[in-house]
Amino acid sequence: MIEIDWQKTPLIPVVVQDADTDEVLMLAYMNEEAFKKSRESGYAHYYSRSRKRLWKKGETSGHTQQIVQMLLDCDGDTLLLRVHQQGVACHTGRKSCFFTDIGAGKTTGKPQVDTTAVYGIIDTLYHTILERKNADPKSSYTAKLLQGKENSMLKKVAEEAAEFCFAVKDDNEEEIVYECADLAYHVLVALGKKEISPDRIKQELARRFGISGIEEKNSRTDV
Repeated sequence: MIEIDWQKTPLIPVVVQDADTDEVLMLAYMNEEAFKKSRESGYAHYYSRSRKRLWKKGETSGHTQQIVQMLLDCDGDTLLLRVHQQGVACHTGRKSCFFTDIGAGKTTGKPQVDTTAVYGIIDTLYHTILERKNADPKSSYTAKLLQGKENSMLKKVAEEAAEFCFAVKDDNEEEIVYECADLAYHVLVALGKKEISPDRIKQELARRFGISGIEEKNSRTDV
């Protein structure tokens, strides 16, 4: 019997297929912990490379994947999951993550679910930024930032941070909100450039929650 060698391959790709229609829904990854939780619970769990953590599919949206069958390939390093998909598989609100026709240069099908309220504007904006990486910089400001010189992108972050500070100093509430939104957008672009999910920022804030600022700073190791 073929088994997964987790020492050799600590992270394996998982192709997810709709058990009723045979449609390929998404590609994800599992580590050993995610694999065990999936088998024990009967629901798909994955390891997010961008979030650097284990997650249950649908933990936020409710769009879970009940496992019907887990199939291991002949090399023991790739899984095929046949599932009953609750809701949609893609964060864009589409049934499948595979909706971009490279040959035609366009997307096919429309979102079936509005996921903005589910995932929140920060996560939605971040994924939209990632989608702009290969867009035409002549028609997308985000693509222009991502495809341009890194110093130019970081200069915008610094400029927006300064403008936010000036708005706070001027005690202008509307300007504070406006400039903070600009700053948040440019920070997300920089995170997107490095493919660092905002979820990791949330994890860090959660880690610090309940720890005094002085204790947190003292816990850091000076290099």
